[in-house]
Amino acid sequence: MLAPESPILENRTATAVSSSQPIKPIIHRPRRLRRTETLRRMVRENALRVEDLIYPLFVMEGEGQREEVPSMPGCYRYTLDLLLDEVKQAYQLGISAIALFPLIPYDQKDNAGTESYNPNGLIPRAVRAIKQAVPEMVVITDVALDPYSSEGHDGIVQDGKILNDETVAVLVKQALVQAEAGADFVAPSDMMDGRVGAIRQALDAEGWINVGILSYAAKYASAYYGPFRDALDSAPKFGDKKTYQMDAANAREAIKEVEMDIAEGADIVMVKPALAYLDIICRIKQHTNLPVAAYNVSGEYAMIKAAAQQGWIDENKVILETLTSIKRAGADLILTYFAKQVALLLQQ
Repeated sequence: MLAPESPILENRTATAVSSSQPIKPIIHRPRRLRRTETLRRMVRENALRVEDLIYPLFVMEGEGQREEVPSMPGCYRYTLDLLLDEVKQAYQLGISAIALFPLIPYDQKDNAGTESYNPNGLIPRAVRAIKQAVPEMVVITDVALDPYSSEGHDGIVQDGKILNDETVAVLVKQALVQAEAGADFVAPSDMMDGRVGAIRQALDAEGWINVGILSYAAKYASAYYGPFRDALDSAPKFGDKKTYQMDAANAREAIKEVEMDIAEGADIVMVKPALAYLDIICRIKQHTNLPVAAYNVSGEYAMIKAAAQQGWIDENKVILETLTSIKRAGADLILTYFAKQVALLLQQ
């Protein structure tokens, strides 16, 4: 009986066989272009710039007050005087656009959102003040009823349902007041059908032909909005927003929404949220030549902040990687609460 071959002999045999075979030369070595930081910068496909950033800001009534949003560490509601200081700082850092969102006192809210088109309301006053203080700052105003609604919905409520056309009529009034105050872009975020066309027609009829429309074209009914609703006390008083915001499972529908908004006169189309919808950003970028924006929303912000506070991640590195992923997916512009922090990081 033959003794089993020893492991040493087996290894020698394998080595002999392998050494007798010709070694195929490695022609393509992608690592050559990763060898140094200089080389990596030279061949980098996407670069995050401060010009890509839009800074969302929360404004409230009062004077000399700054309130941190509990679920959004580092984000604040500002009274108008302190908001102006924040806008000036942002502009000095190279941030050239802001998006305004109001915290409206409850006694000014009603089902029809009438405060939304008050020419002396919080947002028109804020726009006028910002334009006087920092004329070159691009000011984007939110067009929707939820901050002004006693029901917390983006439209007028009747018998538990959100009325579309009646809401659009109010949104038009709101957009006109914001344009008259000096807004550079109005941004309908409500997802009512036909609102972009109605707003464009009304703006043009009143002579506001240079006021642009940044449309929330593909806004999903997302669970990532919780901290934002905390910031503005605008959570729905009943139900959810799934009858007007998009189903998270749908992708082709986003293209339809974008096509409609472009046909109705949108100048920029936006996807919201960003991180769970990078595929949607990519699809839309391939579908249109218009600038594409993406909203790095409050829930995305809060998760990074929470993990960083626990010491689980490197906050700055994760922020830059996150925003770069949104840019890589195809976003030309990114609304992000990290805007100031990123502007400082990009200077380093």
